[in-house]
Amino acid sequence: MNDKSWRLRRLTVMAMLVAISFAAVAFIRIPAVMFLKYEPKDVLLTIGAFMFGPVSGLCMSAVVALLELVTVSDTGIIGLLMNVISSGLFVCTSSAIYRHKRTLLGAIGGLICGVLATTAGMVLWNYLITPLYMDIPREQVAGMLATVFAPFNLLKGSINATLVMLLYKPVTSALRGARLLPPAEANSKKTRITVWLIALFVFISLVLLLLTWNGII
Repeated sequence: MNDKSWRLRRLTVMAMLVAISFAAVAFIRIPAVMFLKYEPKDVLLTIGAFMFGPVSGLCMSAVVALLELVTVSDTGIIGLLMNVISSGLFVCTSSAIYRHKRTLLGAIGGLICGVLATTAGMVLWNYLITPLYMDIPREQVAGMLATVFAPFNLLKGSINATLVMLLYKPVTSALRGARLLPPAEANSKKTRITVWLIALFVFISLVLLLLTWNGII
């Protein structure tokens, strides 16, 4: 595959991932608490960043945020800023670490760091921005950082990280089957089983956390 053909196929895959990420925002928005909503767009953006690097991931995140701004979003420029920061922190942190160490442990470590970076970043930015957006005292927002914003972003990030682990291999395999990505090195069955077991454990843990958070158990 020559350089020109590779660049064209790369742009094609990135455009596809942006389109699917935007569709996820438009059709899968689950209200959580206050103005916070869960949507799985960061899953596709992170898969793209794992394939093409953190800079490409940031560009895709910005494009999806702009599409949100002019279509489904009702939060204006503030929402655009927060979306770019949230997705950028998760996508770029995860993919930068994975790019440095392209192994299962590198992927898991990158995703964990992505969750933590997004949570810390959004706690800070919600402290700065939410008083302006909701027109409430900053002291009131400070009281919600540990009880609302941090748990929400930890839960959202953990769900997205689990989905990335589950979907990365099927997505890249499908793209390689369509000749949109170059062939990959063979991956062992043991590694694939490990990924699924870890993802299952994380998923069960998240369900228990969610049920506990809502006082069901």
